[in-house]
Amino acid sequence: MNQFKIRAKRSALRWQYSPGALLMTHLGMGRNFSLELTFMHHISFMKTVTLLGMAIPFLFALPFSRAQDDARPVVDDSKAKVETTATTGLPTLYLVGDSSLRSDAPLRGWAQEIGAFFDPAKINVVNRAIGGRSSRTFQSDGRWDKILVDLKPTDWVVVQFGHNDWGDIGEAGKHRGSLKGLGEETAVDTKLDGTQETVHTFGWYMRKYGTEARAKGASAIFCSMVPHKDWKDGKIVRKERDGLVQWTAEAAKASGAAYIDLNEMVAEQFEKLGPARIEPFFGDKRTHSSPLGAEFNARCVVAGLRALPGDPLETYLSAKGRGVVPMSEFVTGTPEKAP
Repeated sequence: MNQFKIRAKRSALRWQYSPGALLMTHLGMGRNFSLELTFMHHISFMKTVTLLGMAIPFLFALPFSRAQDDARPVVDDSKAKVETTATTGLPTLYLVGDSSLRSDAPLRGWAQEIGAFFDPAKINVVNRAIGGRSSRTFQSDGRWDKILVDLKPTDWVVVQFGHNDWGDIGEAGKHRGSLKGLGEETAVDTKLDGTQETVHTFGWYMRKYGTEARAKGASAIFCSMVPHKDWKDGKIVRKERDGLVQWTAEAAKASGAAYIDLNEMVAEQFEKLGPARIEPFFGDKRTHSSPLGAEFNARCVVAGLRALPGDPLETYLSAKGRGVVPMSEFVTGTPEKAP
């Protein structure tokens, strides 16, 4: 046991002060994508050893556990805090999505970190994302309608869905899957209580976000879903690209929303860092981010927002936000206003 403690101590110290722990100052080949994740410096030795001790039972269990997807529970609305605008009279940036934007501790979503990139004296940042929702159920729950009531011409809406849309429309009693594709086809989902719901395609729901935000005079931006931590031959597997990612891009174009290919942006940065360095970015096997990963993904979103034509959100950024370099190669379109 003493030998194990000594080895754990040496391993913890080597990691704490290694280049990997610093995560790098700049990201990418020729991309000045500065990260501010230096708080890893400040992890104390005792916390490091404690974390190692907590992880050991889990690591030994991995080889004997059956491979399966991460849990994607539907969060109880009654227990979810609804964020409101902090200051009336200011524009508001609304964030709409699932648990990759907002999760309960110890997990964390990128929309919970993005507020630090904006100046609260100039803009409200309101995270309305909620775990377990799809493009369909965020609307059928009435959550989108509540945003529309308050939406103003000076407001911005960032929408990201996909993780919970891929299942069958009545999947495991969750009733959240959308139909695949972009078309106008529908299907009827009969729920356990006998009620029925007309279900549309993923593209239909996404277009509805864009057209209705535009009708209120607000600016809409769609993000493709953040990738899973699935590796093959040193690359992130992009199995969603021909479906949900492409449909998000097409829906943005059709509804007058700008588009940030967050899926590809994050995947490319993961590949530059490598599997070992992004492991601390995840709080579960492959889906949900840790606070470190949430910070990383939020910075990617800001890099996309800064690349919108004319950098329209620049005036609302904090010093931290202004330090993010735009990544225009992942951005298409510009938010259109209603005629």
